[in-house]
Amino acid sequence: MRFPFLFATRGCRAVYRLHQKQFLSPVPPLWEHRSSAALSTQLCKDDRSYYITTPIFYVNASPHLGHLYSAVLADCLHRYKLLQGFNSKFATGTDEHGLKIQQAAEAAGKDPLTFCTGVSKQFRHLFSSCNISYTDYIRTTEQRHREAVEHFWSVLWNKGLIYKGSYEGWYSTQDESFLMPSQVGDALDSLGKEIKVSLESGHKVEWMKEENYMFRLSAFQSQLLDWLRGNPQAVQPERFHQAVLKWLQEDLPDLSVSRQRSRLQWGIPVPGDDEQTIYVWLDALVNYLTVAGYPDKHNQWWHVARHVIGKDILKFHAIYWPAFLLGAGLPLPQVIHVHSHWTVGGKKMSKSLGNVVDPLERSQMFTADGMRYFLLRQGVPDSDCDYTDDKVAKLLNAELADSLGGLLNRCTAPALNPAQVYPSFCPQSFPRAHGGRAVHEDYHMLDAIQKLPAVVEKHYEAMHIYKALEAISACVRLTNGFVQRHTPWKLDRKNNEDQRWVDTLIHISLECLRIYGTLLQPIVPETSNKLLSRLGVQPHERSWAGLNFLARYQGMDCPFEGRALGSDSGVLFSRLEPHNADKQKPKKTKKSANLK
Repeated sequence: MRFPFLFATRGCRAVYRLHQKQFLSPVPPLWEHRSSAALSTQLCKDDRSYYITTPIFYVNASPHLGHLYSAVLADCLHRYKLLQGFNSKFATGTDEHGLKIQQAAEAAGKDPLTFCTGVSKQFRHLFSSCNISYTDYIRTTEQRHREAVEHFWSVLWNKGLIYKGSYEGWYSTQDESFLMPSQVGDALDSLGKEIKVSLESGHKVEWMKEENYMFRLSAFQSQLLDWLRGNPQAVQPERFHQAVLKWLQEDLPDLSVSRQRSRLQWGIPVPGDDEQTIYVWLDALVNYLTVAGYPDKHNQWWHVARHVIGKDILKFHAIYWPAFLLGAGLPLPQVIHVHSHWTVGGKKMSKSLGNVVDPLERSQMFTADGMRYFLLRQGVPDSDCDYTDDKVAKLLNAELADSLGGLLNRCTAPALNPAQVYPSFCPQSFPRAHGGRAVHEDYHMLDAIQKLPAVVEKHYEAMHIYKALEAISACVRLTNGFVQRHTPWKLDRKNNEDQRWVDTLIHISLECLRIYGTLLQPIVPETSNKLLSRLGVQPHERSWAGLNFLARYQGMDCPFEGRALGSDSGVLFSRLEPHNADKQKPKKTKKSANLK
């Protein structure tokens, strides 16, 4: 989804001409919304509904790495909630209206819908290739969406929240945005001619005078402040919550919500006024309601809505969208999860710099799971992150191929596990009261892994996926250290006591791997499936409820003890050559092959 950065009319020499419609109080007091929302949320918690969205992506260009990052973040949360037994809905899609699309289609010699369909298919293909498990893919050119937008507009209109006005000011076609004078500067075009440009994007702007419809955003300023102050987790991370509060301390002018049809034909007409087109960003935001079933069947999902967005569209999701929802009498999103951007060499990706990373190409180079893992492991929501192919290869080699894959291969190799079973645990070899052949570091490891699901759950809920993966990676290292410390391959298997200790060491290691494989399912679904299948863990045993670590140590039965391992003994994740990562696909190396 792309959004212009300001549609304010004050400061643009605005002249309002109010429509002859009585302006009523826009919404009941915020506390009424809170109590209603709290009741509805409780009802939805009971039936365990969950609704997560990405932005819908603008079809003016092919997908880039940032689009995939948004989708992978939302997909991770969706998969995580499914593991917990929730009924989860996950929506993504494409934003297809606007002047820029209209012009791009003309330049390509295509009608707008054909043009949009072609680019939308690219997004679908990328998401399919990277295992993005959305339950709904919305296009703003669909009839169901048009009906939702028209109804939403009519609700705001009937409440007196939309009026007709005229103004003049700077406009950027490239950004599809109106700008304040303070957002415009001087520049020279390619011919040396003086022009005006947006200080934000550098794109050319033109002076424009237009009559259109305005939304009474200013009427909601105090309620928005109350909402954010009363819900400190509504916008995450904290730095973005504070940014929104700061914006709300400033002047909050009314917004333009339509364009003259003579200028913009490619969009949804204003109901009752064929000379005006509903502006693209209001159109686009309503997609979240369309997917929820608005206007008739949205209650189950809309009370539990969560948005994943990039920081560049924060203002539109945390100020304008909540204001529209308050105006329409609808609950506000539970959480707006905000993430930062990916850069290359510390610079924003752009075609002119030639540093755009093709996410489809990279997912084929590093595998879908590899790209998912890298983006979620290295992506920090509250700060920009830099991308290099070499960094991807090094991370995947270290954590997926060597650390996790090496542990699995070592513990399931015929040399250590000739029977190819989940061996027995011996309580005498590893007593709860310390002693036997276990040492202090071993008990520390068990304690860390026992607590790991709660740690991961906390970070998943806050969309700090990188912290969850840090915790998992640290525990994988502990388990590798555990095996290395006791060197089971050096023990005498003909000695019954040694054999029981070897079985116990392997049992504990496989239990650790089972926990890691279960927790990693939202991140690397294919790799996790391969790991859990190798351990003989059945599909119905892979839920969050099945995260009962080392049951035998707790004095309970273990359903996996004595079970045959899965037959796939291949390498879990193939290593990459760091310096050649941009030239070749993953391949099996001697190091990973010899671990079996």
